[in-house]
Amino acid sequence: MVSILFKYFVSFALIFLCCFLGTSIQDALQLSVPGSIIGMLILFSLMASGLVKAEWVKLGASVFIRYMVLLFVPISVGLMNHFDLLLSNAISILASAVGGTTIVLVSLALLIDRLLKRGQK
Repeated sequence: MVSILFKYFVSFALIFLCCFLGTSIQDALQLSVPGSIIGMLILFSLMASGLVKAEWVKLGASVFIRYMVLLFVPISVGLMNHFDLLLSNAISILASAVGGTTIVLVSLALLIDRLLKRGQK
């Protein structure tokens, strides 16, 4: 029991430490990239380099993923406060969403096609 609680503690501590570091870097350098994104990049770098093992973060990440819907409720309520602004910009929002998705799909298809052709040679 204590071992499982310690694993959860370590997992959450690593995730929050990386998020805190990312936010601190964003504040110190006045970057336009959100600190949480920088924190995720820090965590990814630590895991990719092998300094942090995936098992150390897995329990906490699973909890966040399991309750992700609840984490989006405040954002959704905040968006409803600005519904008139969303409605007035609906065409722009829809066009950028469809355009961005199309660009990603086409780029990915071309990249995969090129990689598969290179692999056949």
